[in-house]
Amino acid sequence: MSLKAKLDAFKADFDSGKPPYAVPRFAIEVMERATAELVASGAASHAKTAGDIAPSFSLKDPERNAVHSEDLLKKGPLIICFYRGVWCPFCNTELQALEVAKPEFDKYGASVVAISPQNAPNSRRTVRQNRLTFPILSDTKGEVSAAFSVRFLLPDYLIDVYKELKANLPLFNDDPGWTLPMPARYVIGQDSTILYSEVNPDYTHRPEPEDVMPALQRATAVTV
Repeated sequence: MSLKAKLDAFKADFDSGKPPYAVPRFAIEVMERATAELVASGAASHAKTAGDIAPSFSLKDPERNAVHSEDLLKKGPLIICFYRGVWCPFCNTELQALEVAKPEFDKYGASVVAISPQNAPNSRRTVRQNRLTFPILSDTKGEVSAAFSVRFLLPDYLIDVYKELKANLPLFNDDPGWTLPMPARYVIGQDSTILYSEVNPDYTHRPEPEDVMPALQRATAVTV
């Protein structure tokens, strides 16, 4: 089953209020309103895109080891996934799909990292819950997502709903700001040029893992 099919099926269950995510209908409508407004704002058009030079970064993995983008690029191309957090089932589904595809990425010597604003304990939970073998990095102040121009501030009315649902993002992320990254996926070449970018302000949509393969092929000039 494709990633899109899995996400569409989950969204249908989510919208109908099926367990384990029995979210009230009014809350779903507020989330849909916020998503529609983010799409209409054109925020995604300001994100880093193919042809741009990717910002370098140094972030910590769940064991608090520093991971430097420059070190990863010395080994080969770099795949970056910006995601919202382990509390987001759409994000978890995407991470699981990337894990399944990782052996294909490995053929091109590509590294994979996922970046979220959540703190180290929640990143460890992400790895454990999704059985991941690639690093989950904590961008707790949102500096890297801001450098890629994918960070946004949640509207007040959505913050009110999150609070009502006991979704305390400042505590979850160890950051007082109510900000999140738009889901985004990048392929970075070894010269730091962005070869592939997909940024979607609608968190229920994600590109297929195989969508990055042409960029990896160009990056390595290898036929597999």
